[in-house]
Amino acid sequence: MEEKENLLKERDASGIALLPLLLFIVIYLGAGIILQSKGVDMAFYQFPSVVAMTIAVVVAFIMYHKTGINENFSLFARGAGEENIMTMLMIFLLAGAFSSVAGAMGGVQSTANLGLTIIPARFIVPGIFVIAAFLSTATGTSMGTVGAIVPIAYQMGKTADLNMAFVMAAVMTGAMFGDNLSMISDTTIAATRTQGVQLKDKFRTNAWLSLPSAVIAIVLMILFGDAGSAVGTLDYSVVKIIPYILVLVLALIGMNVFAVLIIGIVSAALVGVGTGAITFMDVAGKIWAGYQGMIEVFLLSMFVGGLAEMTKHYGGLKWLIQKANKFFKGPKSASVGIAVLTAITDAATANNTVSIIVNGEIAKEISRKYKIDPRRTASFLDIFSCIMQGFIPYGAQFLMVASLTKNTVNPTDMIPYNWYLMILAVVSIISVMIPSYNKIVCKGQWDWEHMMPDYEVAKLNK
Repeated sequence: MEEKENLLKERDASGIALLPLLLFIVIYLGAGIILQSKGVDMAFYQFPSVVAMTIAVVVAFIMYHKTGINENFSLFARGAGEENIMTMLMIFLLAGAFSSVAGAMGGVQSTANLGLTIIPARFIVPGIFVIAAFLSTATGTSMGTVGAIVPIAYQMGKTADLNMAFVMAAVMTGAMFGDNLSMISDTTIAATRTQGVQLKDKFRTNAWLSLPSAVIAIVLMILFGDAGSAVGTLDYSVVKIIPYILVLVLALIGMNVFAVLIIGIVSAALVGVGTGAITFMDVAGKIWAGYQGMIEVFLLSMFVGGLAEMTKHYGGLKWLIQKANKFFKGPKSASVGIAVLTAITDAATANNTVSIIVNGEIAKEISRKYKIDPRRTASFLDIFSCIMQGFIPYGAQFLMVASLTKNTVNPTDMIPYNWYLMILAVVSIISVMIPSYNKIVCKGQWDWEHMMPDYEVAKLNK
């Protein structure tokens, strides 16, 4: 018994414990590179990330077989079933269900068409950016936004004889704006749950960086963009936009995220049935389809949670933080380090949610050591994973644009026009240098003793 307890005691720092995680990245990245060299479409998404992670988990069990398979599984299960992981998994499912039901009743198309109808001809490109930003913020998906707006924007660009790379960059960067900021985006959910912060706090911290960056980008698009011709009136229904607005407002006022998403699903279902767009049976089917759409990120999150617990137990995080100490001189350099680590992981995996999940525990430990506000860390995880996702030509968003435009728009031609993401990166790094940023933007300091914002502690003490 005593021997078993000794085996399960957390080990000293060891870089070897990181090998399974690195193996996952190598397999996932390597498969994508090989398939892309053979001309396979969506090459970086052909080898399932969950399978690559499964291989990494098996290797971890083999590496530490002396501990015993039952003991190792106890470690794995403890990480996979950790409260934050389970909460994140449930939110993923509900967010997928809402997105599926709301999309089926025509909410996505109505939102896109309404915005494109009211855009003045002179502001077509910045207008497309704004609509993509709103739609992605409301729906929580950059891929869904790209899929809904690219066909319309492409036709507008052709009709008005606009620079098509510029038009498509506006769609994609607008989509990444919402993917980063949305309350129901899987990246937001992953970032907040891994750092133990509330959605509204992360939204506030994020918005102070994202909104000014977006305004600057819009001004540049107006000053240096092409003028186009009006697109006319497109079909839309204002009532079909209500569920998105409802979810956004309820989340912002601080309602529990589970309640917000359930209300969103019910409201989308009622609007859909009420307008005749879908039936009650369709609603049930779409909820299940939404769950299925989240299966990959659901399983991946669970597996990463288990592997992260094993990595931590066998000294991997201790080793990484010890090495990072050579480069980190304080909270500022550590914040930049978290941003760089997240971006590099996203470039390797071509998936911003995966990047956040993989780095979540590491970022949390670095934040504790250097007293970085977890709200800032959550924001940086989301921001820099989305920024990098907008610059890798093999990313899913770029590949979808190429597919929807019948490969007439080269992803590499779009990159120089990703002004919003470039500005966001600069603004975010500058914010690190502002001493009073957390107090002003995060609405008070973080109370490390109670692991919550000081204003929440004040409420408890009343």
